[in-house]
Amino acid sequence: MIRIGRAGLCLALCACLAAAAAAQTRDAPIPHASGQSISPAYEGWYQNPDGTFTLSFGYFNRNYEERLDIPVGPYNRFEPGPADRGQPTHFLPRRQTGIFTVVVPADFGDRRLVWSVTAHGATYSVPGHLRPEWQIDVLREVTSGNTPPEVRFAPDGDAAQGPAGIRAQEQARVGAPLDLALWAVDDGVRTFTRSGRPPTLGLVWSKFRGPGDVRFSETAPQLDEGDRALTTATFDAPGDYVLRVLAWDDSGPQGYTMAVGFQCCWTNAYVDVSVQ
Repeated sequence: MIRIGRAGLCLALCACLAAAAAAQTRDAPIPHASGQSISPAYEGWYQNPDGTFTLSFGYFNRNYEERLDIPVGPYNRFEPGPADRGQPTHFLPRRQTGIFTVVVPADFGDRRLVWSVTAHGATYSVPGHLRPEWQIDVLREVTSGNTPPEVRFAPDGDAAQGPAGIRAQEQARVGAPLDLALWAVDDGVRTFTRSGRPPTLGLVWSKFRGPGDVRFSETAPQLDEGDRALTTATFDAPGDYVLRVLAWDDSGPQGYTMAVGFQCCWTNAYVDVSVQ
């Protein structure tokens, strides 16, 4: 029998703890400005009045600065069926929640719709499905009654709320600023903030798809007294683009990143732009 004294036992325990700490240190993620992968994210589903279902998706770009352009195809695809389901081809840094949706039929059942993205040699996939525990309340926060902002592309035009959003079409020329106007209102319900200030309704524009760079005069334009926000977009290359504007309220501490698990309340709006 081998006897270990109290001092030896302490030394052995310290060595084990040091080894465990070293392993944890080695495994800790290191922030990178570029060169990292992208993970698609499935946010959940909700049912539509016509019996169909809407699946909500986002992503996590592990880069702190790099914005990647990955066209629809082998490296950015849905399966089964059409590879193009309206997903982004321009990926902003870090976590982006609920940035697009896919509608599936009423008889979708236990099928799955898988989104795969390959970036910097790494491929990650996520399945969209109708598992009951993934049902989300995107159009009304159940505890407060808060609802997403309501957005329009014209003062008397059709309105939309929630992740599925609304679309408009525009035409532009390379190098010539395109005027973009959006009308937005919110119900003013607050659930988490405690500052005593009025509720915030914010707008954020970004490139969603397109072959070239897009420059906005204001990425986060302010609403005027008529509930209208104005900005311009300038394109440096011809082609087909999609711009996205996110309308968000401050019902949670996540602000416009929507990245801490809340599924209400924000609204997506998209502009399809043909640039000559």
